[in-house]
Amino acid sequence: MMTTDTPPAETAEERPPVTKTTAVPGPLEKPTEGRTLNFFSHGMLILWAFMVVLPLLWAVMTSFKTDRDIFSSPWALPDTLHFENWSRAWTEANMSDYFLNTVIVVGFSLVGTMLLGSMAAYVLARFEFPGNRFIYFLFIGGMSFPIILALVPLFYVMQNLSLLNTLPGLILVYIAYSLPFTVFFMTAFFRTLPTSVAEAAFVDGASHTRTFFQVMLPMAKPGLISISIFNFLGQWNQYMLPTVLNTEPDRKVLTQGLVQLAVSQGYKGDWSGLFAGLVMAMLPVLAAYIIFQRQVVQGLTAGALK
Repeated sequence: MMTTDTPPAETAEERPPVTKTTAVPGPLEKPTEGRTLNFFSHGMLILWAFMVVLPLLWAVMTSFKTDRDIFSSPWALPDTLHFENWSRAWTEANMSDYFLNTVIVVGFSLVGTMLLGSMAAYVLARFEFPGNRFIYFLFIGGMSFPIILALVPLFYVMQNLSLLNTLPGLILVYIAYSLPFTVFFMTAFFRTLPTSVAEAAFVDGASHTRTFFQVMLPMAKPGLISISIFNFLGQWNQYMLPTVLNTEPDRKVLTQGLVQLAVSQGYKGDWSGLFAGLVMAMLPVLAAYIIFQRQVVQGLTAGALK
């Protein structure tokens, strides 16, 4: 009698454990919304850069053309670089005198604005005294006051002080014009600086003046550079104030000189010299922003990164 051997039944202990296999996910696909947003933002930035850079390049290119080439082929490159346009604008149109007057006025007014504005902002930001907030809001009110409403009384005040048609008078007006925004900006910036450093300076015996100039002012360097650039741009391009308060031909600034150059042409039309003078007035502003653009960004974002 034949018997068949059957394998013994496996017990629960002898059974191999059952492992659950999980599917490995494949690489995640990038959402199309992000690509669309990046494409749109980069496209808008390229369009904005094109709209800003194209007029500047066209003005520089036109300053090296003759008057005939400007009207016959305005978008073509100049066949020959006519540097005589620049020399004619510099000498015959008195752009050298206007440039020197502008450098003197803006240089002294910028130093005075930053010195007085930073001192006032430091006091308003660090010390509590009766009338602190009132003075602070007075400066803010000066920002919202239209300068055109103050031209007539300002004219008579300057005339009574014998400062009309003088460069020192124009410097004082520029300082008063730029102080409200400077105090507003620097007050917020000084509030973000740590007070422990100033307290340590006081403990070591430093006076308030020494603490301000040797401790707090160097710490506020990013803010000082940022607001200096903005004040430089505003004062360099100022036209309304010098037009009303500075009518002497030998004391005019660049903005007045450009208008004078355009008006004095009459029907002659020295357009090449006019574009050369325009580029001369633009170059210091472009150079200042290109050199200090990183400091401007750092100063504007320093308060938010506290």
